[in-house]
Amino acid sequence: MELTTSSNIKVVTAKESKINSVDFENLTFGNVFTDHMLVCDYHDGAWDQPVIMPYESFTMDPSSRVFHYGQAIFEGMKAYKDDNDDVWLFRPDQNFERFNKSAVRLAMPEVPEEVFLGGLHKLLEVEKDWVKKGKGNTLYIRPFMIATGQGVIASPSNEYRFCVILSPAKAYYSGEVKVVIADHYSRAANGGIGAAKAAGNYSGQFYPTKLANEKGFQQVIWTDDATHTKLEEAGTMNVFFRINDTLYTAPTSERILDGVTRKSIVELAPTLGINVEVRPVLVSEIVEAAKNGTLKEIFGAGTAAVVNPIAGFSYQDTYYELPKLENSFAAIIKEKLTNIQHKLDTDTFGWTVKV
Repeated sequence: MELTTSSNIKVVTAKESKINSVDFENLTFGNVFTDHMLVCDYHDGAWDQPVIMPYESFTMDPSSRVFHYGQAIFEGMKAYKDDNDDVWLFRPDQNFERFNKSAVRLAMPEVPEEVFLGGLHKLLEVEKDWVKKGKGNTLYIRPFMIATGQGVIASPSNEYRFCVILSPAKAYYSGEVKVVIADHYSRAANGGIGAAKAAGNYSGQFYPTKLANEKGFQQVIWTDDATHTKLEEAGTMNVFFRINDTLYTAPTSERILDGVTRKSIVELAPTLGINVEVRPVLVSEIVEAAKNGTLKEIFGAGTAAVVNPIAGFSYQDTYYELPKLENSFAAIIKEKLTNIQHKLDTDTFGWTVKV
């Protein structure tokens, strides 16, 4: 895939860069931002000229619809720099398509390709120095759109702001991750917005996750809303289960986000000799597999963490520890996927896009 670029992007550069004040070896995920951001406003049924401008706060009316009715969506992407100082993106077309699917579901305007991908291309050219070489170094990309139209009537906004902000990053999670399988709270429901990357999906997770944290667990594995018998996502990630030598993951649905990392693993794993089955995964079979020793691994998959192994899980107050494996599928898959992203291995899938 080639990025669609646009000459119709205004660039206003910052007077001074803060890059030299940043400790790139000790970054807290999502706390440090680059010098510039992309902004594009929508009103009167059309998008304005995109502007790359210094990263700064902006003023909004207290009646802006995003505050009252939650019209807010986002994406998560990363940029990588290879040993030749070239900057690369990983499957940006998938994020662009999913962003607009989210927009449609929340009655928001779709963002044109030349604004989303073309604007991102130009922004990364401006901020190229913020993308550091070396495996594990990335530049996290956060495109988002919010409703800025004024008024508290319960209806979609007529004005919106699309932005892209950038944050240098290293590992998202560190240390051992233990999870609780939900048997009451739900992440999403059929007919709802679970398949959209809507801000409200994440705020709804915070309370159940807080309860899990208080019991010594880091995340929740969500189950279906109707029966709580089907395993769906892990925290903010898609989730994979290894029983014997087969990986299982749930099919995407109205409740499950169509993760870019997830679909990449489904394609990549068979090339590594790992069998993958996409089908509903039942709580009962995972508990039984944990009891009889056939459950070898559980791991989350997402842009920020890439692949995040899970050390054990609790279900209805019983804790099940997973075995510690030297050559885990999680480690093999993460190594190969990150090598492709960082251009250390040949990308036979055509996933990487040069900026």
